[in-house]
Amino acid sequence: MRLKLIYHYQHVNAATFSRSRQMSCGLPGRSPHPLSRALSFSDSMFYGCGIHSILRCRLSAISNILKGDGTKARALRSAGFVIIGFGGQNVLRLASNLILTRLLFPEAFGVMALVQVVLIGLAMFSDLGINVSIMQHKRGEERDFLNTAWTLQILRGVVLWLVCCALAWPAAYVYNEPQLLQLLPVAGLTAVVSGFNTTKIWVANRHLQLGTQTLTMLGAQAMGILFTVVLAWFWRDVWSLVFGGIFAAFLQNILQHRMLPGPGNRFCWDREAVGSLIRFGKYIFLSSIAGFLSNQGDRAVLGGYISMGALGIYSVGYMMAMLPLQLVQAAGGKVLFPLYHKYKDLSDPENLAKVRRARRMLLAGAMAITCLMAIFGVPLIHLLYDARYDMAGPVLVLMSVAITMQLAASLYDGSYLAHGNSRAHFLINAWRAGIQTLFLFIGASQYGVLGAIVAQALGVLAVYPMQTIVTRRYRAWDPLADGLVVLSGLAAAALGIWLSQGYMPGFWQWTMAGDSPR
Repeated sequence: MRLKLIYHYQHVNAATFSRSRQMSCGLPGRSPHPLSRALSFSDSMFYGCGIHSILRCRLSAISNILKGDGTKARALRSAGFVIIGFGGQNVLRLASNLILTRLLFPEAFGVMALVQVVLIGLAMFSDLGINVSIMQHKRGEERDFLNTAWTLQILRGVVLWLVCCALAWPAAYVYNEPQLLQLLPVAGLTAVVSGFNTTKIWVANRHLQLGTQTLTMLGAQAMGILFTVVLAWFWRDVWSLVFGGIFAAFLQNILQHRMLPGPGNRFCWDREAVGSLIRFGKYIFLSSIAGFLSNQGDRAVLGGYISMGALGIYSVGYMMAMLPLQLVQAAGGKVLFPLYHKYKDLSDPENLAKVRRARRMLLAGAMAITCLMAIFGVPLIHLLYDARYDMAGPVLVLMSVAITMQLAASLYDGSYLAHGNSRAHFLINAWRAGIQTLFLFIGASQYGVLGAIVAQALGVLAVYPMQTIVTRRYRAWDPLADGLVVLSGLAAAALGIWLSQGYMPGFWQWTMAGDSPR
């Protein structure tokens, strides 16, 4: 009886393995005598070989996909390089931050945060969407079009530097920070350097070819950090951060010009190309102004209500909390937008499934990081930084709520920008900027850092219905994914607040009366 059961069991499994090997690998199945298979010692070896063959074939199939030249292969490779680039950038940034926070005082980071707000504000107030234009325009690979875009970019960089010089005195007066009078004109040179960035970057993005670009970016950042740390060791002031940023921008420019494939840029002025760039970019320009208020307004407003030391501590927590959103934004621009452009017609179920799957994967990865930040934010800050930065822990935990809201509303803009509808992009950003800025002034003036954090979450909630109307028109809205993002983020934040409740009274005192009032 026992022998009969063994016979039956082995017979069924042999047939199953034979079919699976034929289906997965195209290998012929074996059919030795059942009794000999049941009694043979080589039976276990047979199964081991079968599993090994299946795994080998599966790995071979994955390898073939990644090596292919199809859209799926390029998208997967690009996503991998985005993750490598983003991870590498932030590992380097964290290492730099840990070293520099021990060499410099929090006030240096507060002053540098204001410098960055002004520089980013100028860049966004003059953004013509040249990168997006190159990626979506039918002439996006023509030499004259690319060279004209490069020429416009250089002119913009020079104008930005001149405006930065002009704003130095007003900024120093408004924020009552005399150092800005000298810092802004020097830091503004990064705009001139960045103006000479090669358009080969955007052509590579258009084709989802990010390998060399990622390596040059990481190499330049690593050298820039080393340069900054050396300067900080000797100078011990904010100037080390300024010159380190200029050096990194210059080195990245040189590396990308020399290492990225394709012809170099030269000065050119094609009137038709200029007209196309400006027509598409006018709403991008307006959207960027709104985007500045949404993304940088918290530090711009807080700088008028709290001390430079408090602003530096807030910036440490804020920048760490922003990591998941920055990952999504980087992947959205370099991976998801090309997919939106390729699969424009989302009424086609296959196109919708491809785009939706990519968006959900990006959101899942970002939410995993956000939840970890929310739950372990306080002990993480306590582990990485000295006691001067303890209040950055509660900032990180509470900011995870605002980041969750932003993630739920993210990665939709490509659906309408791929159709050339930059007007909708502007209207959505403008509505959020107006509401959020109003909330920021009210919150920061009454509740300091805590009010600024709450204002950012409310700003996203206020714009979500409008964004839903637009994305539904292009059939891109995904309420299931958005709902899961919000629920998981709120649950993680609640757990994080409960775990860090010992720090919350101190945080409340700090934001209301301690170091916050100016």
